[in-house]
Amino acid sequence: MYGAEFAEIYDLIHQGRGKDYAAEARFVAGHARRKAPAATSLLDVACATGSHLSAFAEMFDTVAGVELSAPMTEVARRKLGDVVHQGDMRDFDLGTRFSVVTCMFGSIGHAMTESDLVAAFRRFEAHLEDDGVIVVDPWWFDDTFTPGHVAGDVCTVDGLTMARVSHASRQDDKSRMEVHYTVADPEGGIRHFVETYLARLYTREQYEKAFAEAGLTAEYLPGVQNGRGLFLAVRV
Repeated sequence: MYGAEFAEIYDLIHQGRGKDYAAEARFVAGHARRKAPAATSLLDVACATGSHLSAFAEMFDTVAGVELSAPMTEVARRKLGDVVHQGDMRDFDLGTRFSVVTCMFGSIGHAMTESDLVAAFRRFEAHLEDDGVIVVDPWWFDDTFTPGHVAGDVCTVDGLTMARVSHASRQDDKSRMEVHYTVADPEGGIRHFVETYLARLYTREQYEKAFAEAGLTAEYLPGVQNGRGLFLAVRV
């Protein structure tokens, strides 16, 4: 998943679907500064192509990103340069600390086991300044995920016409989303590819337990972020 074909259209298709990265970044930064008013630096973990990070760069003096997918990292570096690092959320080490550590767009769901989740939160904590805050946009909870959900969009951006059709299903304690993309390019013609995304369906209590095992205490804000909610975590 998150291959080169998808990385190249990622920003365009989300733009066409109406995703407002700047507004989401402002929302998250506002809540982060409620916990850490003097925050000047931010690390975005699982930053994808860096669209949230680009917006955060307008709000913080120093920003950095970490992304596992090599194609996504390459696109993000075109925008932001070497502040974007390729790495795994479970074991990365940048050797520095930040006022705010974020993980957006449900990406934490790719920590597929409870031990993976704790390992990720420990890495977040290790990169957090004193009096800093960790902001995590969770994937759907075990009891809020809707199997059988289908969605479809067609949009034209920068001369490309793109169609996205998805179907979500459940596999034990995981969600499986199969997404078909068709891209029509005036010069290159039409191409089609498929991406499949697996994510762990944790309960709210499992998230809170993992935060605690990483030495953190978390406040949960329900209803926000398209209904998934938001965790704000600080050191115990």
